[in-house]
Amino acid sequence: MDVQIEKVSLEQKNVLKNLLELYKYDFSEFDPEDVNDQGLYGYKYFEHYWTEPSRFPFLIKVNGNYAGFALVRKITQEGENPEFYFSMAEFFVMKKYRKTGVGKKTAFYLFDTFSGTWQVSEMKENVPAQKFWRKIISEYTNDNYQEVQKVEWEGPIQIFITG
Repeated sequence: MDVQIEKVSLEQKNVLKNLLELYKYDFSEFDPEDVNDQGLYGYKYFEHYWTEPSRFPFLIKVNGNYAGFALVRKITQEGENPEFYFSMAEFFVMKKYRKTGVGKKTAFYLFDTFSGTWQVSEMKENVPAQKFWRKIISEYTNDNYQEVQKVEWEGPIQIFITG
């Protein structure tokens, strides 16, 4: 199985937009958001991935076919000594490619590409995502990560350092 992870080009922008619809539909069992008047979910931060240098969109292909995407953010924390961390804003592997190693290969590639502190968050209702990320992060870090809860987020957050 040939897995490719590539930064989304301007020409592929609509591909990502379409895959985001599949993701939002797939995610609808955990998220109460409804479709809009056009029957679409939309993604309010979509354009930001082409206007903000701290956002990184990636497409996942398997044997040349689109299989998902990942949206990574670099978040700067305010303060006297501003620090930053990377966040997996969204991560989607189409069902037919799940449990084949595609998600793991993609996650490992992104962790290797963006060295530094990472925070990966899952909604408390999304138990499958929690299991996936705990397994992947545990394997990547050799169990060297923290899991925390924060007031501003309802669900677990894994924190670890790469590179």
